[in-house]
Amino acid sequence: MTMRKVYDFSKARPNPYVKRLKKQVTIRLEEEVILYFKALSNETGIPYQNLINLYLRDCATSNRKLALGWRSSKAV
Repeated sequence: MTMRKVYDFSKARPNPYVKRLKKQVTIRLEEEVILYFKALSNETGIPYQNLINLYLRDCATSNRKLALGWRSSKAV
């Protein structure tokens, strides 16, 4: 099959799944975190990047928040 010089997209419709597409980002993770998810990947057969995404999505849908506590840096 050869490529046409012109294609007619006049009857094309927008992708209904565009909102579900993933967006590529760069994130810096500690090596321990990567090793954890890679080990989990070996157990489950799910790629480790998908596991990280599933975990983060679960946190977002559950509205889970970190319990962050900052120590005071008052000079004594």
